[in-house]
Amino acid sequence: MSKQQTPTFQETAASYLDDTQLRRNIGHATQTIRGKRKGVVQEMPDWEALREAGRALKTKTMRHLDDYLLQLEESVQEAGGTVHWARDAEEANRIIVDLVKQEQVKEAVKVKSITTDEIGLNKALAAEGIQALETDLAELIVQLAEDEPSHILVPAIHKNRAEIKALFKEKLDADELTDRPEDLAEAARLYLRKKFLNAKVGISGANFGVAETGTVSVVESEGNGRMCTTLPDTLITLMGIEKVVPKWKDLEVFMQLLPRSATAERMNPYNSFWTGTTENDGPQNFHLVLLDNGRTKVLADEMGRQTLNCIRCSACLNVCPVYERTGGHAYHSVYPGPIGAILTPQLKGLEDEGAASLPYASSLCGACYEVCPVKINIPEVLVHLRGKVIDKKKKEGSLRDKLEPEHVGMKILSRAFSNAKRYERAQKIARTGQGLFARDGMISSLPGYLSKWTSTRDLKAIPDQTFREWWRQRDE
Repeated sequence: MSKQQTPTFQETAASYLDDTQLRRNIGHATQTIRGKRKGVVQEMPDWEALREAGRALKTKTMRHLDDYLLQLEESVQEAGGTVHWARDAEEANRIIVDLVKQEQVKEAVKVKSITTDEIGLNKALAAEGIQALETDLAELIVQLAEDEPSHILVPAIHKNRAEIKALFKEKLDADELTDRPEDLAEAARLYLRKKFLNAKVGISGANFGVAETGTVSVVESEGNGRMCTTLPDTLITLMGIEKVVPKWKDLEVFMQLLPRSATAERMNPYNSFWTGTTENDGPQNFHLVLLDNGRTKVLADEMGRQTLNCIRCSACLNVCPVYERTGGHAYHSVYPGPIGAILTPQLKGLEDEGAASLPYASSLCGACYEVCPVKINIPEVLVHLRGKVIDKKKKEGSLRDKLEPEHVGMKILSRAFSNAKRYERAQKIARTGQGLFARDGMISSLPGYLSKWTSTRDLKAIPDQTFREWWRQRDE
């Protein structure tokens, strides 16, 4: 990723909160997806067992990632493919641009891939006079609008039908177009069909790569992925190293977890799997580019490495109250929402102020953890990263340390909670002191620095009798 500083979440969130149309678009879409997901998940009596199986498989894979990656490389090569290793975005772009230039083309069709967005591949190709044509409907909308994606799964979630209709009429010369979804999809289909049939190079990401067989997969709902991975003579796939799974049978778990969590479907309409090359069938040149770009750094963090378990379903975005009100652009990352709030700071580094602000773009409500199909404890990692941010500020001398109210408060609470007698004494002091602020069992306004908390939420008053006091009284 670029080392250029990005704006902080706090600096930009306010402008998106003021955009009522944006909030309406995102709120409607996420609520719809949430409702559908709940229905298909409830059909599965073993859903929690599947989640645990997914978590265990990913944890095991991350523990032995080096072995599985070498096995994947060997399997792909045995099947007729070529494997390239990229340490960072710059190296990955150089590899892919050189491969496309070898084919002497000026255009390549592209499957939706957030990993290619991560490295800025489209810009790198454009700098060499090569257009990467997005073929996913939502990605095409974003590309035609010269916009940025705002959702991992539904990149154009911030746009409504009327906006898309106006865009297609301008960019695709579709004068008689209506805003009916089927008409918008047909306009895109007619535009893309010619591109598919003439394509010599296809570029894709990967949902999974199987170490045992060398098989690479893309799951999608429109069929554009199938066209990109079968029609061109050359197929180039960029895959983050964390996407590898050990065995073919492991896909049994993930192919149940992913569609239900992502698109609220029992199965994705198009599930494409390819293993190397086959003479006279599909692409005759297959290149797999394995991308690190900070992932081994994440792997080294015992707490943070669970972030690499992510299968990019975006379920966490669809339940996040913060994302629903600000949208994805406020995160200034190709990975928005809760997963982006823990992945981006680790990939990009806390030196970037924008990335360092993302762990605070959360209420820590825990909804993301509850829906994650591989049980990534996102709130736990958020708190872990917040601690790293504070440690970094203290080291740099930018934190006022003893004068920082929040820091002082946490120190006091830590001391009180570490000893039972001090804890009970603190309860009694707080119960006495709250008399000035408690009304009808609630505290709605606190003075000074604490007013920042009660300005947005109420606190329950401390009860007249604590559980410990009740328990002792019960034994008397």
